[in-house]
Amino acid sequence: MFSKLGKSITVLSLLLIAHTASAEVPRSVFLEDLTWTELRDQVSGGKTTIIIPIGGTEQSGPYVALGKHNVRVRIISERIAAELGNAIVAPVIAYAPEGSFNPPTEHMKFPGTITVSDDVFEKTLESAANSFAVHGFKNVVFLGDHGGYQKDIKVAVAQLNKAWANSPARAFCPPEYYAMSSDGYAEILRKQGYKDAEIGTHAALADTSLQLAVAPQMVRQSALMSAPKPSQGDGVYGGDPRRSTPELGKLGIDAIVSATVQAIRRDIGNR
Repeated sequence: MFSKLGKSITVLSLLLIAHTASAEVPRSVFLEDLTWTELRDQVSGGKTTIIIPIGGTEQSGPYVALGKHNVRVRIISERIAAELGNAIVAPVIAYAPEGSFNPPTEHMKFPGTITVSDDVFEKTLESAANSFAVHGFKNVVFLGDHGGYQKDIKVAVAQLNKAWANSPARAFCPPEYYAMSSDGYAEILRKQGYKDAEIGTHAALADTSLQLAVAPQMVRQSALMSAPKPSQGDGVYGGDPRRSTPELGKLGIDAIVSATVQAIRRDIGNR
């Protein structure tokens, strides 16, 4: 009887150890959640696409937190990587060109905005991409959530692909990501009956609805509901965020994810 009990305990112990080991294997697509050996094994196993999300720390009016782009691009990138099935998401690049220091221009006129020069930004993108190429990634995909630096990303991608001409690595910047985040989403909202004067271009109905869909805690909803009509002096450009909803935002987020996944598959397939 003791022998049978001992065997049962041994089997139970082995099962517990196996369960514990499997529970420790991360299911996350975020590079930051992995150990270096786990990342090495995933790359060896076929996860050779790395997504570099690019945000920016800038004002978004009185009702949306300064880290809007950083949080949004991270969450969207997670969804995109999950759908691709062979991608890892790098840490978000939160420092981006946002205007000049002296005199302050663009979003730098508002407290909390952080800016870097175009050349520093481009070199940061190139350095990150080269790091990932060393570690075995073949497809480096930049996703920029802010319109002001899209040209800088293209410069970095062109420079990288020139340098990588004789290597297996390639850099991509699918235009569909930002196009669907801006003009594409605006068209979706128009079909819902909203006018451009409400949709806006920054911190207005479109921008705020997207944020409500992914990170509602970053929107000061009670203050927004009772707010007067905003003006550009408040940091809200070209629209009115007061009728923003998570449901409207979800329409945009789903469209961004779908368009970007298709674009990445197309671009990698065309290599």
